[in-house]
Amino acid sequence: MTEEPRSLVPEPGPNEMRDPLARAELKRAAIWLGLAAAMALVVILIQPLLIIFAGLVFAAMLDGGVRLLGRALPIGRGWRLLIVVLCVIAFVLGVFYLAGVQIAAQAEQLRNTLEVQADRVAQWASGMGLMPGRADVTGLVRQALGSVGRLTSYVGTAIGAISSLIVILVIGLFVAIEPQIYDRGVQWMVPLRHRAEFAATIDRMAVTLRKLLAGRLLGMAFEGVLTFTILIIVGVPMALVLGLIAAILAFIPNIGAFTTGVLMTAVGFSAGVDKGIAALCTYFVVQTFDGYVVIPMVARRTVDLPPALTLSAQILASTLFGVLGLALADPMTAIIKAGLEQRSEREAATE
Repeated sequence: MTEEPRSLVPEPGPNEMRDPLARAELKRAAIWLGLAAAMALVVILIQPLLIIFAGLVFAAMLDGGVRLLGRALPIGRGWRLLIVVLCVIAFVLGVFYLAGVQIAAQAEQLRNTLEVQADRVAQWASGMGLMPGRADVTGLVRQALGSVGRLTSYVGTAIGAISSLIVILVIGLFVAIEPQIYDRGVQWMVPLRHRAEFAATIDRMAVTLRKLLAGRLLGMAFEGVLTFTILIIVGVPMALVLGLIAAILAFIPNIGAFTTGVLMTAVGFSAGVDKGIAALCTYFVVQTFDGYVVIPMVARRTVDLPPALTLSAQILASTLFGVLGLALADPMTAIIKAGLEQRSEREAATE
C-alpha cells in the first residue's frame, strides 16, 4: 500500500508576517506594549525628566533675553547670550554683595520668629480644644515633615539641590547657545510627513513659554519691590528678606502668594498688633494691585492661564512630583495648552 503524497497548505499561517491579520494584530500589540513601556519609563525617570524640563525652561528664559536684546543690538547671537548671562550673574552677585549680610541676618531672624509664632498658635489652638496637645502636635509635625522629605528626597539634601541646580543651569546654557541643533535632532525622530506640523507646534510652544516666563519675571520684580517698599514705609521688620521671598514665590501663582501672606502676617504680628495689621494690609494691597492691574496688563501680551486651571495643575504636580513639580506646573500647563490649541486649529482648518 503506497502512501499518498503530502499536500502543502497554500495559505500563510497565523505566525507569518505575510498574513494581514497577523501584521495588524502584531502592530496593535506593539503599540500597547510601547505605551506601557513609555509609561513605566516616565514613572521611573520622572525626576531626571523634570530636571531636563527645568533646564529647557531656563534655556527659554535665556533665549527670550537674547531675542529682546537683539532688537537693540544687531550683533551675533553668541555675543548677546554672553551679555545676558553676564547681566544675570552680575545681578545675583550684586544683590548678595550689597545686602548679603542683611539677608542672612534677617533670614535667621525670620526662622526664629516663625518658630515662636507657630508655637503660640499651637498653644492657643490646643487651649481652645481645636488641636491635640503640644507633644502630639510635635509628633504630627515630625511625621508630616518626614513624609515631605520622602516625597522630595531628590532635593532633600543640600548636595542634591546644588547638583540639580547645576545640571539645570548647564542644560539651559547649552540649549540656549545653539537651539537649532536640538530642534533638528528632535525633528529627525518624527516621521517625515508629520515634521511640518510638529515644527509649527514646537515653535508655538516655545513662543508661549517665552511669553509666560517674561510675564512671571515682570510679576516677580513688581511684587518684590512693592512689598519691600511698603513694608519699609509701615515699619514691618525684615522687609528686605520678605520682599525677596515675595519675589521668588511670585513665580508660583496662587500658592506662592498665599505663602507670602502667611509669612508677612506672622512677622508683622511678632512686632505688635499694629505691625501685623499693616503687614496684612500690605499683602492685600499688593495682591489686589497685582491681580487687577499688573496681571491683566501682562496677560494681554503674554499667556493668560485661568486661575482654576493653574491651581489644579499646581496641586496635581506638587502631589505627583514634589517641590520641583510645583515650580514647573505653570510652564507644563502653558505648553500643553499651546499644543492642544495648535492641533485644534489644524483640525478646524482641514474640515
